[in-house]
Amino acid sequence: MVRTYTVAALALVAAVGAGPGAADPRQPLEYAPAPVDNPLKGLVPYQADVRTAFPHSLEFTYLPYSALVTGADAFDWRPLDRALDDIAGRGHQAVFRIFLEYPNKTGAVPAFLLKGGLKVTKWRSAESDGGAIETPDYADKNLRKSLTGFIAALGKRYDGDPRVGFVTAGLLGLWGEWHTYPREELFASTAVQIEVLDAYEAAFKVTPVLLRYPVGAKDDKRAANADRRFGYHDDSFAWATLDTGRRADDWFYMAALKAAGPDAENKWKTCPIGGEIRPEAWGRVFDRAPGHVQIQNFRTCVEATHVTWLMDSGMFAKKQGAERVRRAEEEVRRMGYEFHAPAVTIGDVQKGQLSVRLELENRGVAPFYYDWKPEWGLLADGAAVKAFAGTGKLTGLLPGAKPRVWAETLDVSGVRAGRYALAVRVPNPLKGGKPVRFANTTQAAAGWLALGEVRVP
Repeated sequence: MVRTYTVAALALVAAVGAGPGAADPRQPLEYAPAPVDNPLKGLVPYQADVRTAFPHSLEFTYLPYSALVTGADAFDWRPLDRALDDIAGRGHQAVFRIFLEYPNKTGAVPAFLLKGGLKVTKWRSAESDGGAIETPDYADKNLRKSLTGFIAALGKRYDGDPRVGFVTAGLLGLWGEWHTYPREELFASTAVQIEVLDAYEAAFKVTPVLLRYPVGAKDDKRAANADRRFGYHDDSFAWATLDTGRRADDWFYMAALKAAGPDAENKWKTCPIGGEIRPEAWGRVFDRAPGHVQIQNFRTCVEATHVTWLMDSGMFAKKQGAERVRRAEEEVRRMGYEFHAPAVTIGDVQKGQLSVRLELENRGVAPFYYDWKPEWGLLADGAAVKAFAGTGKLTGLLPGAKPRVWAETLDVSGVRAGRYALAVRVPNPLKGGKPVRFANTTQAAAGWLALGEVRVP
């Protein structure tokens, strides 16, 4: 029996060439921009149902330490699980951070630690809009034990959880951003920082953890992290990102990255870079004329940092003008990865075996950081007749590198004779999550990238 294609499938096959029997078995595939809301990249709103505001695949949430830690080695995971389930229910993955101090938010320090003698300094700062701040004594032995125990338990429960995209280390400093500026004498010592870094490194092997500041071996106030398995998040993106050369701006992200050394500068190749667009630049950063002298060129910042995701409330807080949205989509699409398949070679079916070689290149600014597995399929009537687990990898494919080849031999011996469309996709392990979609004209919304026609005798 010969299967029939849907009209859409026939159009996809026609677009990629004749397949087997063509004069040149290597068939070029045409480029088209990938979707702005590809998974694990792009702009990130605070946790909310804002799917109609701007395309996105990630949401961010904060939680106070006291919401999860109820005693020595006692944890209540329900608040975090509720947040993750809510975000996952929209097909999105979460970025989250746990904090101990936050302007105008009290009670983040668990009561059992206060009863155990933990001292808290209460103060205010113009740098944090004059809000009341409660900074714990990070040298307290009970707090230190609690932090390392919490991180171990957090990793045991959530490392590799498909609901979670990225974890920002948090825990120390204002907003969990690893500083108490301008009261830096209240911040955690390097010894405490090292304990936290060690704990995160031991607890998380799959889910990436990101730190606020790149730090090299010569810094005497912060623990070195350049040689550790952490990414970074620049939370003053497009405002304090590019190196100005001024000494007063040596804390800017690219200046700090350079000072931290080559390991930090090359971090993006193996660990993700995230962050937040500076509030003063929200929305405006995508305008042709942003209107503030300190707003740095967004595209230049993206290319310099190799950033994958950025928190931004500007594009989600209220309806934006069509031109700003258009420019934002164009610029945000450049963040992170963009995988394009330039060509495919499909062999004839011989003795029930089908050989295929798919060339894959990365046109983005960063690699993909999860080992999601591809899947091949034979499609007919708009559905997969048979799917095959792939062995190809997305991880480690850097922008500008020569194309990677996914070579497979598929066993089609059990497939009924007929004509099919050969396709490939990279499913998201999150139920209902967005699949990785390729930058090709034959990319279907459901995730399948049509490659060409196959005849099974």
